[in-house]
Amino acid sequence: MTVRFAALGDSLTEGVGDPVPGGWRGWAALLAPSLSPGPVDFRNLANSGALSRDLLVSQLPTALALRPQYAAVLVGGNDTLRASFDLDLTARQFGAALSSLASSGTVPLTACLPDPGRLLGLPAPLARPLARRMRGVNAVIHALSEHHHAVHLHLADLPWTERRSLLSVDRLHPSAAGHQLIARGFHTLLAESGHPVGPPPAELPTPASVPGADLWWMATRGTRWLAARSTDLLPGLLALAAIEARHLLRGSSRRLDHAEARTTAAIIARLTTPGPQPAPRTAKTSTPR
Repeated sequence: MTVRFAALGDSLTEGVGDPVPGGWRGWAALLAPSLSPGPVDFRNLANSGALSRDLLVSQLPTALALRPQYAAVLVGGNDTLRASFDLDLTARQFGAALSSLASSGTVPLTACLPDPGRLLGLPAPLARPLARRMRGVNAVIHALSEHHHAVHLHLADLPWTERRSLLSVDRLHPSAAGHQLIARGFHTLLAESGHPVGPPPAELPTPASVPGADLWWMATRGTRWLAARSTDLLPGLLALAAIEARHLLRGSSRRLDHAEARTTAAIIARLTTPGPQPAPRTAKTSTPR
């Protein structure tokens, strides 16, 4: 019997950082052949810049029509990089997608995400607001993954900053080696959970890092990447950084951490309480990543 696997998400699941002739490969494509000893029908629906809203509105209907046995649902990183970030909205949209897949008999694959400020090495006033957002998103993903019996990979805990070779030149996406690590991590979790998977993904040769590649990427593509974000993320992030700096000077930044933790806990409680849940709101689409 053919096993069907649909991958939903953003550039991480699209495969950015793992180039092959004609496009990207990525961890989901690497994992797909290992999901069964027999044939696997794989569809990658992820696209760069996708927010939780895009996953719910654009990708989920196609995925449900495929009736997959497995579906990757990785999203949230782009949401945290928007001035319009709303944790409650992100949580509801992610939860609605996960609930729809689980209710149809699909096994969801989820992952918490690394902190972009830490990956990029941003200064504390800029890094701390992003880290706080990422903590909130990851806490929601942890709780909803458990609630819907998803197979959850602690992706944020992998040694991204300790092993630079796992990151691509943009420092936000996995390299070819990083994508292989993610694929093997999911395969291990599925096998340990008793799913009838095939042999683990093969360990493929990865290209050696090229001296100066980071500078070349910044000169050719990185500046455009940063400019595209400046009109949306930067004004809001600078405002957050100003607030953060004041709290750091006063020694009161823990208040922001406690407020975020209380808000996140309340959102999780609402979304994991038995009974009908309110329909997720929608928001205007922001500039893609």
